[in-house]
Amino acid sequence: MVNGVKRGRAGGRRISHWVASLALLALLAPAGVQAADEAISVNVRPISQFRIGSDETRFGPLEFVGGLEMTSSSRDFGALSSFRFLTPGADFIGVADTGFWFFGTLGHDADGRPATISDFSMEQMVDAAGNPIDEKWEVDGEGLDVKDGIATVGFERRHRVAQFRIERGAMKPAFKELDFLVPRHELRQNKGFETVTRAHPYGQHENGLVVVSERSIDTQGNVFAAIIEGPNKGVFTVKRDGNFDITDGAFLENGDLLILERSFSVAEGVRMRLRRLYGETIAKGQVADGPVLFAADMAYQIDNMEGMDVWKRADGKTIVSLVSDDNHSILQRNLYLEFILNDE
Repeated sequence: MVNGVKRGRAGGRRISHWVASLALLALLAPAGVQAADEAISVNVRPISQFRIGSDETRFGPLEFVGGLEMTSSSRDFGALSSFRFLTPGADFIGVADTGFWFFGTLGHDADGRPATISDFSMEQMVDAAGNPIDEKWEVDGEGLDVKDGIATVGFERRHRVAQFRIERGAMKPAFKELDFLVPRHELRQNKGFETVTRAHPYGQHENGLVVVSERSIDTQGNVFAAIIEGPNKGVFTVKRDGNFDITDGAFLENGDLLILERSFSVAEGVRMRLRRLYGETIAKGQVADGPVLFAADMAYQIDNMEGMDVWKRADGKTIVSLVSDDNHSILQRNLYLEFILNDE
């Protein structure tokens, strides 16, 4: 089973793997053409320790539940950029930045830890004629929201926010593109809308649809974002803190926006963190900001963390789920991580 970072390896060796991985990306063959729904077997290895070599479970307000390292013999599997649960903690839909939809079901064991990935399938995004789209710049899907059977996807490179009807096994082209309000010339080619998420229906933004770019910045160095649907439409920015880029986000019930951030450097390797943006700062013309809840580096079971969802468990606990994008590199991993968010 592929395991790009073995438990207990020296940090320098793990960083060198990341450097090599980035160099390999340009050489890797694109995912195979897949016009139809493809059933895929996903193998999993449980992750019981989040901090490598430690049984610690509490990390600030986050409590580690468990995780999975996911592998498959299918060459299409991987590049998982964003996902949302269709049923809390079970059935899910996602987008891969190679131009694929993916679907599946997460299973938990008797102790409530993530245990299985079943009924997994992928299907390629198609054009108006129903033909698979092979040009990555056309289908670089990065952000995803789901509501009432509609998937809203944020795309980079050819920047757009498009809506699709969810029909597993028969996904059609987008039926609508939304005005994302941010001036198009302000969007960097590969740093577009990584976050597409909807506010709580009874909160201050009344189910408003929010998009946040990865690292398209204004003259003050803040990240462009916008409320593009709902009563408070308008462009705002997110305070950029350090060299972290925003890779996904999801609203909490109290109106705050939880964002996932990632950074990479040769000196420090890959890092991730979770940050809470106060709901009252998410407003037209404002700079949204808030505290870092938790940060992790290569001493933890992380990789290129790109996707996040927030959901309620049957016992009422708020759960934060994260996935990583392996970039179809043998030196990276597809991970699923699950945490309880305490003190919401």
